[in-house]
Amino acid sequence: MSLSIRNQIAGIVTSVTPGEVMATVKVRLDGGQDVTAAITLEAVKELGLAEGSAVKALVKSTEVSLATGPVAGLSIRNQIPGTITDVATGGAMAAVKVSVQGGELTAAITKDAVADLKLASGSSVVALIKSTEISLAV
Repeated sequence: MSLSIRNQIAGIVTSVTPGEVMATVKVRLDGGQDVTAAITLEAVKELGLAEGSAVKALVKSTEVSLATGPVAGLSIRNQIPGTITDVATGGAMAAVKVSVQGGELTAAITKDAVADLKLASGSSVVALIKSTEISLAV
């Protein structure tokens, strides 16, 4: 199956914490970073997810925010450090490619944000992704 989701990073499930309807699934990405995905308990069962399962973490580029450094006091669980490799700007939006250990992420952000944060190739950034915006595939 081909997907339009550009951000696909492989990893291994390190834990599954079930709730009544949702579960949190912790994944160690191939680059060593840990991310948390909040998915339905039904999806956990259908995918057969358990500790040690190989998965791909999928994130739409519109769900990746960028910061110029780590952010404290924030509910967003996933903060992945990286380096910008490309910035392509259009009339209102920009696609920013970020090299992270084990892969690459693309963030679709406003052109104004690129200018305000002075983002350019070689800049260090932190990709911020809410746990509810990470999907998992097997």
